[in-house]
Amino acid sequence: MKILVTCPPMLGMIDNFSQIFEQHGVEVTVPNVVQTLSIKELKELVPQHDGWIIGDDPATREVLTAGKAGQLKAAVKWGVGVDNVDFEACKELDISIANTPNMFGREVADIAMGYVIALARETFQIDAGVRQGQWPKLRGISLSDKTVALVGFGDIGKNAAKRLLAADMKVIVYDPVVPDNPELTTVERADWPDRIEEADFLLITCSLTASSHHMVNAEVLARTKDGVRVINVGRGPVINEKALETAIQAGKVYSAALDVYETEPLPKDSYLRTHPRCIFGSHNASNTIDAVDRTSRIAIDKLFKFLGIIE
Repeated sequence: MKILVTCPPMLGMIDNFSQIFEQHGVEVTVPNVVQTLSIKELKELVPQHDGWIIGDDPATREVLTAGKAGQLKAAVKWGVGVDNVDFEACKELDISIANTPNMFGREVADIAMGYVIALARETFQIDAGVRQGQWPKLRGISLSDKTVALVGFGDIGKNAAKRLLAADMKVIVYDPVVPDNPELTTVERADWPDRIEEADFLLITCSLTASSHHMVNAEVLARTKDGVRVINVGRGPVINEKALETAIQAGKVYSAALDVYETEPLPKDSYLRTHPRCIFGSHNASNTIDAVDRTSRIAIDKLFKFLGIIE
């Protein structure tokens, strides 16, 4: 059996799983991946393998059809988000497919809370100033009694809410399905974008769907409080980046912290790179040693079961 792995976090720890592969006589291909492989690269690689552990690569109908014409029998999407995988094509092509849900809620929520604190206290600008020989005394804002518009109340959103509530912040949740949770009885619920004017922070944790694409746009940003702080640890295209750039230039958005983008990696000519009150991640919020090891082992187990390597 041959398996292709294209998920950068798993590739970064691939030696941890070599014994599992060797034990079952599985050959693993580990290409050099920065964020994703192209459709062209995937059409060449995927058909040569029985199984595929997918990162954020474009697992399109075109790629999957090419895979099916070769050796591909099964795939597992490493992680939670599945917007890059054509599940309908997998079904039609009889390719077994699954993802690994509820793996990174705490880890991504940790990063989200870190961004909230960084934007509130401008720690990144203070750090930059000290590195340049300055001694800046920037005044931030307190977290207590500030309002967070939390978009998405899945695993990440629930864990983020716990951290925000612990900081004595007010949380308004936006999610089409918000189940009752006795641990989070103090969150408030609203229909998007009602009450967005109240938010001091806008925190995106939701997945990318047809309805969430560009849900944060020029019209929504125009309704926000002057000086709102924006954080995205969900999916890049949930925010219209051009609208965000305009709002930052106009001072409507005071600052932003982004771990995900409409185009990844973030283009070198992006205006956001030049703004001193923007801080950036590299679509890396889930990447801890513990979470990557846990998720990779579950992905391997699911793929091995699909392929009949284990029961």
